[in-house]
Amino acid sequence: MAQADAIVIAAGAGIGVDSGMPDFRSENGFWKTYPALAQGRKSFQDIAAPQNFDTKPALAWGFYGHRLNMYRELQPHAGFSILKKWCDAATHGGFVYTSNVDGHFQKAGFSENQVFECHGSIHRLQCQRPCKDMLWSAEDFKPEVDVQQCLLLNSPPQCPHCAGIARPNILMFNDGSWNSSHSRAQRDHLQDWIVKAQAPLVIEVGAGTAVPAVRSFSHRLLEAGCQLIRINLNESNMESGDSIEIALPARQALEAIDAVIRNNGHMR
Repeated sequence: MAQADAIVIAAGAGIGVDSGMPDFRSENGFWKTYPALAQGRKSFQDIAAPQNFDTKPALAWGFYGHRLNMYRELQPHAGFSILKKWCDAATHGGFVYTSNVDGHFQKAGFSENQVFECHGSIHRLQCQRPCKDMLWSAEDFKPEVDVQQCLLLNSPPQCPHCAGIARPNILMFNDGSWNSSHSRAQRDHLQDWIVKAQAPLVIEVGAGTAVPAVRSFSHRLLEAGCQLIRINLNESNMESGDSIEIALPARQALEAIDAVIRNNGHMR
């Protein structure tokens, strides 16, 4: 931390568990949250598919509407503030690469220009077709959801151009209609920023191997000579002996690291 002139945060779903988010990667955690999907033996991959907005829009928006409401209500845990403090203290600041769609890094104070959401965001909408290459905010959509049945009770959002159904601007499974324009712009911001750093430190938090987008990103930076700290309770195994692995929950690990830094006076 003392040597780093920039902080790259690589965050997967595991960082949100301490904020109260359900574990969607295990069937038990997923089906406990959505009992109606458990009865139909529908997996996360089954429901997180774009064709559902055409064939079963109330069910599709029941799932994503519940998630939208939940992410709006939950607050980022203290570890997010610690990460932001570290980024603010680094010479070249920090940047977030995340597969999470919840917007919690922005809620924790990171600017839009500091975040690359590689799978999009639930807080943006797009046309399901899509009829035009445009995105808009989901702020005005207030989902009313029967959580037990996983069904949307009010009308789904509509595309302002064709009046067809809108969907979250999230990369789903087998998704050929995702509008990636915003994420591409975020990626370009990250690439422009990281070339300024001489000694970036990658802090990977809660990124598993089931959908390895975040781990693959960390691995590329590791191969490029960056140092890496991996925080993962269940999958902390490293590709390189030169890096550090911490098998703890996200908040506990970040608070412990921060305590050591403060006690040793290593914060810039």
